[in-house]
Amino acid sequence: MSDPYPPPAGLLADLDKLAFPVLSEPMLERLRAMAEPEEVDAGEFLYRAGDGGYDFYVVDSGKVEIVREEGHDLPEAVIAELASGQFLGELNLLTGQLAYLSARAATTSRLYHMPRSAFRRLMAEDAELSDVILGAFMARREKLRHGPAANSVEIVGDEMSVSTLALRNWAARLRLPHIWVDAESGQGQTLLRHLNASAKDLPVVVTPREVLRQATPGLLAEELGLVYHEVPGQVFDLVVVGGGPAGLAAAVYGASEGLDTVLVEASSVGGQAGSSSRIENYLGFPRGISGGDLTAKALLQAVKFGAEVNSPCEACSLKTGDGQLVVTLSTGAEVRAHAVIVASGARYRKLPIDRWAEFEEAGSIYYAATELEAKACRNADVAVIGGANSAGQAALFLAEKGSLVRLIVRGDDLAKDMSRYLIDRVVSHPRIEVRLSSQVVGLDGGRRLERITVEDRSTAETAELACQGLFCFIGAVPSTGWLGGVERDEDGFVYTGDAVPEEAVHSVFDALGRRPFPYETSVPGVFAAGDVRRGSIKRCAAAVGEGASAVSWAHHVVGK
Repeated sequence: MSDPYPPPAGLLADLDKLAFPVLSEPMLERLRAMAEPEEVDAGEFLYRAGDGGYDFYVVDSGKVEIVREEGHDLPEAVIAELASGQFLGELNLLTGQLAYLSARAATTSRLYHMPRSAFRRLMAEDAELSDVILGAFMARREKLRHGPAANSVEIVGDEMSVSTLALRNWAARLRLPHIWVDAESGQGQTLLRHLNASAKDLPVVVTPREVLRQATPGLLAEELGLVYHEVPGQVFDLVVVGGGPAGLAAAVYGASEGLDTVLVEASSVGGQAGSSSRIENYLGFPRGISGGDLTAKALLQAVKFGAEVNSPCEACSLKTGDGQLVVTLSTGAEVRAHAVIVASGARYRKLPIDRWAEFEEAGSIYYAATELEAKACRNADVAVIGGANSAGQAALFLAEKGSLVRLIVRGDDLAKDMSRYLIDRVVSHPRIEVRLSSQVVGLDGGRRLERITVEDRSTAETAELACQGLFCFIGAVPSTGWLGGVERDEDGFVYTGDAVPEEAVHSVFDALGRRPFPYETSVPGVFAAGDVRRGSIKRCAAAVGEGASAVSWAHHVVGK
């Protein structure tokens, strides 16, 4: 059993103070004014694990217990007891996820309840209550992730499997309460026998309602209520495609400024920035912040303001019609909106080397350096390919976790693409060896990668080096293949604003009596932000700024 983000010592005790506050009488009066009273008998369930759309409850008198119900050889466990002046629920009331735990009246109780629509209005209009409730929800999510309730979702898989790693990364990015069980461990073997599952079923996910075999992030998202479901006649003000820094910023600013906003992300929220072990040049975080933490905070902001976030949901096409923009997803569902912000980021580049796909599938090649990857490679020889900031950050992070790191750079000068503060740390670190003017030309090993062949580009000499984990940070190509009607350059980056070709401006925008707005593409109402945009600055802070700025211009199209 493993937690990729273990809690600091004393965290759970500190969380108790935040997780279960008792509301003041003035706060309770404001809540009662928006809610309906309800009498419940002892033993009656208010909602159960796996339920969706349940209400927000406040205990007026009596006692309610939050329980992990018995199942899959796990006994029932009472996670918390709530009394007069306390409220139920956690972050899934905002995110739309199904309930992880059940709520049951321990005694005859009087409650006040309000539907989610009223609850969202409360969160938007009452700053004092919103702060208290949100703080409690955040603390409860951490308690869920690190306490016995984490067993509500169990991921069973092979540590070497790329499919298991993808599933664990997706769950970790969303901070979903879960545990991972190594299928090769005694606990894993016992659980698989109990489930009548075998190696061909891996990864297996056990939820409060289902046992998912050959599970994927998409299957688990569907089970937890995190995928987009089309509602006939629904038209959003704004649809954001992509959940990296630009997309998350667009969702936050769109929702906070009153736009009915939905975000769809093809894989894991956070994009490439979400996989960064440490971002030290982001404004406001002098000690740095991990990409995972930044992603979690931005995601929470977006849902707090009412944005709907769906992942994984891949956009496949964009079309116009009836004065609306329609984004079609891989599931066939259509998302209709008055404005679209394309922030679909980029796909990781790979090297054309024999056995690359084989070792990638075996979980020996990585495109991120987070706690999950570092734990798999701890105290091992690893190599990081690339010469930009992301490669430098990964090398430092892995070295600090105990790995011997070789940083392999095609160029002959780190200063070309890497920030000075990173260069100084990288070259002085005792567990990092920098190889300039070098490239990886071969991979070798059994089931997993064991060695790499590195060529010196200036002398053509080669050397075989031990390597159990290869981290590739050689850039990416824009994910814009689905934008058939949008003008792009020869590399696939989207033209925006004054860079939109004049022919497209005259053929489309002349009829509107205007030129494209900043960040607007060749299709009116469609904007682009972040890495997909031609001329963008490939920095996290710049992407956030572009996402926020695109929203300000989308207002002109939406008319709000």
